[in-house]
Amino acid sequence: MKHTLRKKFYLIFLNIFYTMICLLALVPILYVFLLSISSGGGALLTGSLGALTLENYRKIIVEEPFLTWLFNSVILSVGTMLLAMGTSISASYAFSRFHFKGKNKAMWFLLLLNAFPQILSMFAIFRLFRLMNLLDSHLGLVFVYAGSMCIFGIWNMKGYFDSIPIEIEEAAKIDGSGNLQLILKIIMPLARPAIIVTGVMILIFVWNEYLFATTFMLREESYTLAGGLYQLQANDYSRSWPLFSAAAILVSVPILIIFFCIQKHMVSGLTAGGVKG
Repeated sequence: MKHTLRKKFYLIFLNIFYTMICLLALVPILYVFLLSISSGGGALLTGSLGALTLENYRKIIVEEPFLTWLFNSVILSVGTMLLAMGTSISASYAFSRFHFKGKNKAMWFLLLLNAFPQILSMFAIFRLFRLMNLLDSHLGLVFVYAGSMCIFGIWNMKGYFDSIPIEIEEAAKIDGSGNLQLILKIIMPLARPAIIVTGVMILIFVWNEYLFATTFMLREESYTLAGGLYQLQANDYSRSWPLFSAAAILVSVPILIIFFCIQKHMVSGLTAGGVKG
């Protein structure tokens, strides 16, 4: 009885503790939201938010090229996700199911390539893009992003494919299923959580990526949302923190919607991907 009571108090304490941590984490987000609907321009210095208004959201959508930045981010994110997932699914399935010489070394070599910071390759990629006329091009950035993120996709999904019983595939082959039909109709539905989570994490990476997007996109009309947010604060004379906060909130909304739509797949997709390597 005493042990059960102690366990209940322990669980109550943990719930209260983690609830407080979540509330503390929400304080900056709440402040940014209040700042975005504020008419005061110096809220960070004075602490005064001013009258509440939606004028900042109107300005960022109508007076700034926000929709253009949004379109560029969508093109890059979706294009990268489709290309990276198309290669990652087939490659991770091959690494999981087929046995060939140097398989483990190839996996570790891919991981090693992804361990180097992006800035090391920036100069070489810039010269390559200039030779191939890919500067200020969505296609060039999609290739760069997909090349780096498909390694993450291979490692994450291989563990999930390893957890799928091979007897299911053997039964399907006995029924006459080919390799392509096996992947499309059996393996991919079974691996849906890992595929969804991996695809969304690739999308989020590209959505928030700043370094390459501002280096290889040379015109303001080509900026992504990350580059556009920096552009809003680049000029000291036109800097407006409420306007910047409104833009930051708008940038976060699509990712939040996607996250809430796939949250039921998050746990199984992430944990199962790390079961086997």
